[in-house]
Amino acid sequence: MTAQHGAAGEPVDVNDPRMTRFDIVKEGLRRDDIEIVTYESQFHGSNSKAEKRVVRNISFLFLLSGLFTLAFLVFYIIWPWKFELGHTLSDYYTPILGVTLGLGLLALGFAILAWAKKLLPHELSIQQRHGDPSSDEERLITGQTMMYVADELGVQRRPLLKGAIALGAAPLGLAVGAPLVGGMIQDPHKGKHPIMYTTGFHPSKNGDKPVRLTREDGSPIRPDDVSAGGQMTVYPGIPHGATNHYADSPTLLIHLRADDAEETRRNADADKNGRNKGSMYGNYVAYSKICTHAGCPASLYEQQTNRLLCPCHQSQFLITDNAQPVFGPATRRLPMLPLTVDEEGYFVAAEDFRDVVGPDFWERP
Repeated sequence: MTAQHGAAGEPVDVNDPRMTRFDIVKEGLRRDDIEIVTYESQFHGSNSKAEKRVVRNISFLFLLSGLFTLAFLVFYIIWPWKFELGHTLSDYYTPILGVTLGLGLLALGFAILAWAKKLLPHELSIQQRHGDPSSDEERLITGQTMMYVADELGVQRRPLLKGAIALGAAPLGLAVGAPLVGGMIQDPHKGKHPIMYTTGFHPSKNGDKPVRLTREDGSPIRPDDVSAGGQMTVYPGIPHGATNHYADSPTLLIHLRADDAEETRRNADADKNGRNKGSMYGNYVAYSKICTHAGCPASLYEQQTNRLLCPCHQSQFLITDNAQPVFGPATRRLPMLPLTVDEEGYFVAAEDFRDVVGPDFWERP
């Protein structure tokens, strides 16, 4: 079939084996009323010095991209990545990942841009658009056009570019999967008491002895210090317990009325995970003040409704039902601190929080 679509001139049989790929491309353009105004190489002759120089520069950018991305992978895997307080080597972990991956992507972008601007032929075409359906020949022409474009990229006849692309793109592909497998290579929560799983109330912070609940000034608290229906913000009674060194430890100690305390204890003991069972002391209950949504202080206690409100995004937690979220964006309950008293009658943490404190963290099984 040799029908054409609105173009002047004699029809051409695109199935003629004597036609080159570029001849088929030009015939396809002609049938779509496309006129090639300019189509010329940017270099004089094949494999000229200017072309080789451009190829070397583009290859260098691809290799540079691969080098930076490979550095990202190496740092991601071997860096001693763990959360530490104070100014430590871990402070540079995230910046190094960002810089190496960013430079890798930047070099890749410049390589692609330079290829398009400096290596591909200059082309200027004009087309009159029409909506005729595509025939089998036009689909053949489209396929050959795509193959011709691939040929014009010059990868097959430029081995340096082929190798540079392979070396540059391979690390980038690995970088995509790095976050998925990185945690399988190194455990981010190393040690006997990982910092993300422990607060200032953990016995290890006090010589393996129970930690007292104290006021901000460090004074210990007895049950009689909190009136019925009242509440108090408490901190771990250890050095710097009320400072940002233990910013995950502020806790709300609440003295519930008898009826509310009975309901709270019943729900705590019936906790399906068993984590809150036996955590209350008498009519007293203690919950973390760190909102599980965004880490704001959930400190507005409504005595009449037994709700704890977070002022940042209006999350509300029901105290009598294991501090389950009942309103707002929070989806995870506030951790309960197990309470008891020591031989002197002061409140102590029977153990650390059994749920992980803070926002955006998975539940432990």
